[in-house]
Amino acid sequence: MTLEVLNLYAGIGGNRKLWDDVTDVNVTSVEWDADKADIYRDYFPDDTVIETDAHDYLLDHFGEYDFIWASPPCPTHSKMRKTFHQDDNPTYPDMKLYQEILLLKHTYGGNWVVENVNPYYEPLIEGQKRARHIFWSNFHIPAYEGETANIRRQDDPDKHETGMYGFDVSGYDLGKQKARKILNNCVDPELGKHILEATTTKRQATLF
Repeated sequence: MTLEVLNLYAGIGGNRKLWDDVTDVNVTSVEWDADKADIYRDYFPDDTVIETDAHDYLLDHFGEYDFIWASPPCPTHSKMRKTFHQDDNPTYPDMKLYQEILLLKHTYGGNWVVENVNPYYEPLIEGQKRARHIFWSNFHIPAYEGETANIRRQDDPDKHETGMYGFDVSGYDLGKQKARKILNNCVDPELGKHILEATTTKRQATLF
Protein backbone atom coordinates (compact mmCIF):
# COMPACT_ATOMS: atom_id res chain seq x y z
CA MET A 1 0.00 0.00 0.00
CA THR A 2 1.37 3.39 -0.97
CA LEU A 3 1.88 5.90 1.84
CA GLU A 4 0.72 9.41 0.89
CA VAL A 5 3.28 11.76 2.43
CA LEU A 6 3.32 15.54 2.79
CA ASN A 7 6.84 16.91 3.23
CA LEU A 8 6.70 20.56 4.32
CA TYR A 9 9.62 23.01 4.19
CA ALA A 10 11.29 20.25 2.20
CA GLY A 11 14.59 21.97 1.34
CA ILE A 12 16.51 19.66 -1.01
CA GLY A 13 15.10 16.52 0.60
CA GLY A 14 17.58 15.35 3.25
CA ASN A 15 14.85 13.83 5.40
CA ARG A 16 13.20 12.21 2.38
CA LYS A 17 16.30 10.69 0.75
CA LEU A 18 15.95 7.13 2.12
CA TRP A 19 12.19 6.86 2.50
CA ASP A 20 11.92 4.54 -0.51
CA ASP A 21 14.01 2.05 1.47
CA VAL A 22 11.24 1.85 4.09
CA THR A 23 7.99 1.60 2.16
CA ASP A 24 6.24 2.63 -1.06
CA VAL A 25 5.72 6.39 -0.80
CA ASN A 26 3.98 9.01 -2.89
CA VAL A 27 5.50 12.30 -1.73
CA THR A 28 4.23 15.83 -2.13
CA SER A 29 6.90 18.32 -1.08
CA VAL A 30 6.38 22.01 -0.42
CA GLU A 31 9.34 24.41 -0.66
CA TRP A 32 9.09 28.13 -1.38
CA ASP A 33 12.77 28.66 -2.31
CA ALA A 34 13.11 28.06 -6.06
CA ASP A 35 16.79 27.04 -5.86
CA LYS A 36 16.05 24.37 -3.29
CA ALA A 37 12.98 23.20 -5.19
CA ASP A 38 15.02 22.79 -8.39
CA ILE A 39 17.63 20.64 -6.61
CA TYR A 40 14.88 18.59 -4.98
CA ARG A 41 13.26 17.90 -8.35
CA ASP A 42 16.55 16.69 -9.79
CA TYR A 43 17.04 14.19 -6.97
CA PHE A 44 13.40 13.10 -6.63
CA PRO A 45 11.83 13.43 -10.09
CA ASP A 46 8.83 11.27 -9.18
CA ASP A 47 7.75 13.51 -6.29
CA THR A 48 5.30 16.37 -6.64
CA VAL A 49 7.06 19.63 -5.72
CA ILE A 50 4.98 22.72 -4.98
CA GLU A 51 6.60 26.14 -4.61
CA THR A 52 4.39 27.92 -2.10
CA ASP A 53 4.11 28.81 1.57
CA ALA A 54 4.19 25.54 3.52
CA HIS A 55 2.36 26.99 6.53
CA ASP A 56 -0.67 27.93 4.43
CA TYR A 57 -0.52 24.71 2.42
CA LEU A 58 -0.69 22.63 5.60
CA LEU A 59 -3.87 24.33 6.76
CA ASP A 60 -5.58 23.85 3.40
CA HIS A 61 -4.48 20.28 2.62
CA PHE A 62 -3.54 18.32 5.78
CA GLY A 63 -6.49 15.97 5.44
CA GLU A 64 -5.21 14.58 2.11
CA TYR A 65 -2.20 12.67 3.48
CA ASP A 66 -1.34 9.63 5.62
CA PHE A 67 1.88 11.05 7.08
CA ILE A 68 3.04 14.65 7.47
CA TRP A 69 6.56 15.90 8.14
CA ALA A 70 7.11 19.62 8.78
CA SER A 71 10.47 21.35 9.32
CA PRO A 72 9.52 25.01 9.83
CA PRO A 73 12.29 27.65 9.87
CA CYS A 74 14.54 27.38 12.91
CA PRO A 75 16.68 30.57 13.16
CA THR A 76 14.43 32.43 15.61
CA HIS A 77 14.43 29.44 17.96
CA SER A 78 18.10 28.50 17.78
CA LYS A 79 20.63 28.73 20.56
CA MET A 80 23.06 30.30 18.08
CA ARG A 81 20.77 33.25 17.45
CA LYS A 82 20.24 33.77 21.16
CA THR A 83 23.99 33.66 21.79
CA PHE A 84 25.23 35.83 18.93
CA HIS A 85 22.39 38.00 17.61
CA GLN A 86 19.66 38.56 20.17
CA ASP A 87 21.12 41.64 21.86
CA ASP A 88 21.87 43.66 18.72
CA ASN A 89 18.96 42.45 16.60
CA PRO A 90 16.09 41.24 18.80
CA THR A 91 13.18 39.47 17.13
CA TYR A 92 10.12 37.52 18.13
CA PRO A 93 10.35 33.72 17.90
CA ASP A 94 8.34 32.51 14.91
CA MET A 95 5.31 30.98 16.62
CA LYS A 96 4.08 29.30 13.44
CA LEU A 97 6.06 26.34 14.79
CA TYR A 98 3.62 25.88 17.65
CA GLN A 99 0.60 26.66 15.48
CA GLU A 100 1.48 23.69 13.31
CA ILE A 101 2.08 21.39 16.28
CA LEU A 102 -1.29 22.27 17.80
CA LEU A 103 -3.13 21.97 14.49
CA LEU A 104 -1.73 18.49 13.86
CA LYS A 105 -2.19 17.33 17.44
CA HIS A 106 -5.84 18.34 17.68
CA THR A 107 -7.09 18.14 14.09
CA TYR A 108 -5.12 15.62 12.03
CA GLY A 109 -5.84 11.88 12.12
CA GLY A 110 -2.65 10.45 10.60
CA ASN A 111 0.93 10.15 11.80
CA TRP A 112 2.87 13.40 11.92
CA VAL A 113 6.15 14.91 13.01
CA VAL A 114 7.33 18.51 13.33
CA GLU A 115 11.11 19.01 13.43
CA ASN A 116 13.20 21.93 14.65
CA VAL A 117 16.46 22.72 16.41
CA ASN A 118 16.80 22.32 20.15
CA PRO A 119 15.67 25.84 21.18
CA TYR A 120 17.40 28.34 23.44
CA TYR A 121 14.33 28.28 25.73
CA GLU A 122 12.39 25.51 27.43
CA PRO A 123 10.02 24.23 24.72
CA LEU A 124 6.46 25.43 25.22
CA ILE A 125 5.26 21.94 24.24
CA GLU A 126 7.32 18.92 25.25
CA GLY A 127 9.04 17.13 22.39
CA GLN A 128 11.49 14.28 21.79
CA LYS A 129 15.17 15.19 21.44
CA ARG A 130 17.03 13.13 18.85
CA ALA A 131 20.52 14.01 17.56
CA ARG A 132 20.68 17.80 17.13
CA HIS A 133 16.93 18.12 16.68
CA ILE A 134 13.74 18.21 18.67
CA PHE A 135 10.70 16.43 17.29
CA TRP A 136 7.06 16.81 18.17
CA SER A 137 4.98 13.85 17.10
CA ASN A 138 1.98 11.66 17.88
CA PHE A 139 4.13 8.51 17.90
CA HIS A 140 7.22 7.39 19.77
CA ILE A 141 10.54 7.93 18.00
CA PRO A 142 13.06 5.35 19.25
CA ALA A 143 16.48 6.52 20.37
CA TYR A 144 18.74 7.29 17.43
CA GLU A 145 22.37 6.26 17.68
CA GLY A 146 23.49 7.37 14.22
CA GLU A 147 26.07 10.07 13.59
CA THR A 148 24.80 13.39 12.32
CA ALA A 149 27.19 15.09 9.92
CA ASN A 150 28.33 18.60 10.76
CA ILE A 151 29.64 20.62 7.86
CA ARG A 152 31.65 22.91 10.07
CA ARG A 153 33.80 19.94 11.10
CA GLN A 154 34.65 18.80 7.59
CA ASP A 155 38.38 18.82 6.74
CA ASP A 156 37.72 19.34 3.03
CA PRO A 157 36.67 22.98 2.40
CA ASP A 158 34.68 21.89 -0.65
CA LYS A 159 32.42 19.65 1.41
CA HIS A 160 30.00 22.56 1.69
CA GLU A 161 29.11 21.84 -1.94
CA THR A 162 29.78 18.16 -2.56
CA GLY A 163 29.57 14.91 -0.69
CA MET A 164 27.28 15.83 2.18
CA TYR A 165 24.51 13.28 2.69
CA GLY A 166 25.05 12.14 -0.91
CA PHE A 167 23.98 15.52 -2.35
CA ASP A 168 26.18 17.41 -4.80
CA VAL A 169 25.07 21.04 -5.25
CA SER A 170 28.25 22.27 -6.91
CA GLY A 171 26.56 22.43 -10.32
CA TYR A 172 23.97 24.96 -9.20
CA ASP A 173 24.37 28.75 -9.20
CA LEU A 174 24.05 29.16 -5.44
CA GLY A 175 27.24 30.71 -4.15
CA LYS A 176 29.26 29.03 -1.42
CA GLN A 177 27.40 30.62 1.48
CA LYS A 178 23.96 29.50 0.30
CA ALA A 179 25.25 26.05 -0.72
CA ARG A 180 26.70 25.60 2.76
CA LYS A 181 23.50 26.74 4.43
CA ILE A 182 21.30 24.48 2.29
CA LEU A 183 23.34 21.39 3.15
CA ASN A 184 23.80 22.34 6.78
CA ASN A 185 20.03 22.60 7.17
CA CYS A 186 19.43 19.09 5.81
CA VAL A 187 18.14 16.43 8.15
CA ASP A 188 20.47 13.43 8.15
CA PRO A 189 18.83 10.98 5.70
CA GLU A 190 19.44 8.09 8.09
CA LEU A 191 17.49 9.95 10.77
CA GLY A 192 14.69 10.67 8.30
CA LYS A 193 14.57 6.96 7.48
CA HIS A 194 14.62 6.08 11.19
CA ILE A 195 11.57 8.25 11.82
CA LEU A 196 9.55 6.93 8.88
CA GLU A 197 10.31 3.40 10.07
CA ALA A 198 8.89 4.38 13.47
CA THR A 199 5.60 5.40 11.84
CA THR A 200 5.28 2.02 10.12
CA THR A 201 5.46 0.19 13.46
CA LYS A 202 2.15 1.83 14.42
CA ARG A 203 3.49 2.59 17.89
CA GLN A 204 1.15 5.31 19.11
CA ALA A 205 1.69 7.22 22.34
CA THR A 206 0.25 10.28 24.02
CA LEU A 207 3.36 12.37 24.43
CA PHE A 208 1.92 15.69 25.60
